Amino acid sequence: MRASQFFISTTKEAPSEAELISHKLMLRAGLIKRLGSGLYTWMPLGLRVLRRVEAVVREEMNRAGAIELLMPAVQPAELWEETGRWAVFGPQMLKIKDRHERDFCFGPTHEEVITDVARREIKSYRQLPVSFYQIQMKFRDEIRPRFGVMRAREFLMKDAYSFHASRDSLIDTYQTMYAAYTRVFTRLGLSFRAVAADTGAIGGSGSHEFHVLADSGEDLIAYCPESDFAANVELAEALAPIAPRAAPQETLREVDTPKQTTCEDVAALLDIPLARTVKLIAGMVNNGAGDKMVILLLRGDHMLNEVKLGKLEGMAEFRLASEAEIRAAFDCPPGFLGPVGIDRANIHVIADRTVAAMSDFVCGANKPKFHLAGVNFGRDLMEPDFVADIRNVVPGDASPDGKGTLQLCRGIEVGHVFQLGNKYSQAMNATYLDEEGKSQAMEMGCYGIGVSRIVASAIEQHHDERGIIWPTSMAPFLLVIVAIGLGKSELVKNAADTLYADLTAAGFDVLLDDRDERPGVMFADAELIGIPHRVTIGERGLKDGVIEYQPRRPEAGESGEAQKIALADAKDFLTGLLKR
Repeated sequence: MRASQFFISTTKEAPSEAELISHKLMLRAGLIKRLGSGLYTWMPLGLRVLRRVEAVVREEMNRAGAIELLMPAVQPAELWEETGRWAVFGPQMLKIKDRHERDFCFGPTHEEVITDVARREIKSYRQLPVSFYQIQMKFRDEIRPRFGVMRAREFLMKDAYSFHASRDSLIDTYQTMYAAYTRVFTRLGLSFRAVAADTGAIGGSGSHEFHVLADSGEDLIAYCPESDFAANVELAEALAPIAPRAAPQETLREVDTPKQTTCEDVAALLDIPLARTVKLIAGMVNNGAGDKMVILLLRGDHMLNEVKLGKLEGMAEFRLASEAEIRAAFDCPPGFLGPVGIDRANIHVIADRTVAAMSDFVCGANKPKFHLAGVNFGRDLMEPDFVADIRNVVPGDASPDGKGTLQLCRGIEVGHVFQLGNKYSQAMNATYLDEEGKSQAMEMGCYGIGVSRIVASAIEQHHDERGIIWPTSMAPFLLVIVAIGLGKSELVKNAADTLYADLTAAGFDVLLDDRDERPGVMFADAELIGIPHRVTIGERGLKDGVIEYQPRRPEAGESGEAQKIALADAKDFLTGLLKR
């Protein structure tokens, strides 16, 4: 491609609202242009990158045995009403009406649509298993679109769905897709981890997320350096302490805390570790006979995990108590609450596993400006009604697989695989006849990849102060030929045209920068855009029979410095380089 016949629209500065480096660089490099909140036009350069990612995804899906189709982006409400998700999916779903006032949505996902296809087309166990996939734009009405295409409202996604006659068959395909995803992200040159994850709104019995590791990631991942264990913090289990609860050593006593309303402040005042304190979170749940108060007890340095809490029996609708509800139950303002002396007949107590093993701890006294020290279960208050893992893990916690301790890192979710089971097939009566002629609900799997998000995620991992550094498999062009003074020098024009023609004929994607620009502008654009290899052709070098080669990022063992190569050897040198 000749730059003079292409469209390159780079800028020196990114808009002030761009926060992440990927958002800034995609705008500066002219990969995308903002249309509206969370809506972006993929410009020619960006589209080339997007298509390269899409090609790798498509190849690996085909290799995994999935069959490509394309489903409508606009979906009728009736399908979603069958599964009950029309009412519960939430405001992320963009609902629309046609001219006949019939309800539709712009598809945020396609479980209902593909299940409808399956129930119409699959009748016998002989047609199973089968997997379908599509690569299509989705729309989710994010409450706060941000970070460019990382969290846009419209995005390109690969979604695949599998149908099975047994759970064992589903597990086999799940493992096949897991392996395919591993190949996808490896081929794209990404540093990633597959982590056990919560199934969320999609549902099902098991799932894994694939995260590109980056400090800018919104997800927190717990992993064990000594093993293969990795899980989203939402799901990572915090094991109970191995040591039994110690016997009480202190007497129960009130301590004056006139202005200390947080565990951190109380620990600082008393000069004790924060881990010696216990915090109380008051909430309400509806047990069918009205709201009832539930209090949660966590160690002062731990954070509540709402996903874990929501999975406990009766806790799905847990909400924080209002200040009025707190004062009515404790006759005390927030900041001084504790579990000692409360009305256990009307207040349910859930303690985290760590708290249940504590002794001689500090907590609120249910009295303004006071806390209690030397508090012990069994002696000063009844044992908790229920003990459960309701906290986020922290660095140093024991790994759930028993092979070391946990560390935390940030990740950007770019893929998710689910074992759906028969959640959708039962709701939508997607059945088949088994070998005995009996009707059975199909087992299902669901497998998504955020194609457009991968582009931004790759930039988060691969950039420097000059711009993007694309992995070779994602680069819009493999090599750029910077022809200095092409319009003024016949010598430069002939050399550049010949090299460009030779490399293009060899099947390589090459950009010939033949614009009438200063060398500094062309060099800056090449580095900003992130093309892996650059050749500079100038009249001065040609008089000595040489051109200059420089990689965007040196490979192992290379200096990364520009090097002179003989013009006569350029084709063979670059062909060998690009094939590698």
